[in-house]
Amino acid sequence: MTTFDHPGLLYREPGGFLDGTVPFVRAAVEAGDPVLVALPGDHLGLLRDALDGVAGRVVFADMATAGRNPGRILPSVLLPFAAAHAGHRVSIVGEPVWAGRTEAERPACAQHEALINAAFAGADASILCPYDEAALGPAAIADAWRTHPVMISRGDRMPSPWYDGDPIATAEAVNAALPPPPAEAESVGYEGLRDLSVVRSFVRRRAAAVLGPDRTQGMVLAMHELATNTIKHAGGPGRVTVWTEPGRIVCQVDDRGHITDPLAGRRLPPPLSPCGRGLLMVNQVCDLVRVCTGPAGTTVRVHMAFDQGLSCRSVAS
Repeated sequence: MTTFDHPGLLYREPGGFLDGTVPFVRAAVEAGDPVLVALPGDHLGLLRDALDGVAGRVVFADMATAGRNPGRILPSVLLPFAAAHAGHRVSIVGEPVWAGRTEAERPACAQHEALINAAFAGADASILCPYDEAALGPAAIADAWRTHPVMISRGDRMPSPWYDGDPIATAEAVNAALPPPPAEAESVGYEGLRDLSVVRSFVRRRAAAVLGPDRTQGMVLAMHELATNTIKHAGGPGRVTVWTEPGRIVCQVDDRGHITDPLAGRRLPPPLSPCGRGLLMVNQVCDLVRVCTGPAGTTVRVHMAFDQGLSCRSVAS
């Protein structure tokens, strides 16, 4: 019998973090489960050091790198690990939310947590998600209660009264509406494939002012893929808008399409499938991806942090 378990773990200090995670990992190792630990920063070393004798049987990943974009965690971290151990129960410790996350990232993290319940529905897996009550704000803790069927607090395991059992509805609810672009943002419209070169040139000129060559190309490729999706799947027209915020460049695509698959861009398509890779690629190359979609249209907003040494230059240069 397969069972999926997705508890949130509330803790307040390193001792509480270890009290909740070490027994979980040791029990999984002793049961013969493949175990993945994906944690940010110091927590990765802290837990590894506490797993004396069994750390060699655990796979470790730096969540601050692999999961910098929350939309990358399912397709690049969790689902590939589960697929690599098909036929076995997998146990995972994953901490996608930490004090260094920006306010713009928080809704994307909450959406990711909600979609774990959809992506792993019916799977034989246990995914424990630690939350630092002392360091995170009330909104992040409220998100944890809404996106986890079960919560663990001060050693007590309890059903969450705020989890409604519908991961898709929850993912939509926690994905807060995007504020409008600033007045100084620049934009260009497009309608057909002939306009894609205009989109690429428009994005390249602005991205190159604050990003190095490789990341500029990544942003150009992301916007090209999103604009292509508009033309092929939404029937056009669309609009690309670009602006800067402190420390980052933001590019947005708006069109009249509706993305009906909530896991689009968050799971790997079949190996020979020609479809389903555009939004997945965007999640891979960008630091943050926010998607707001409905019958009236879709907005995809992507962020990339400035490259050091280029942040003082004007995007319009």
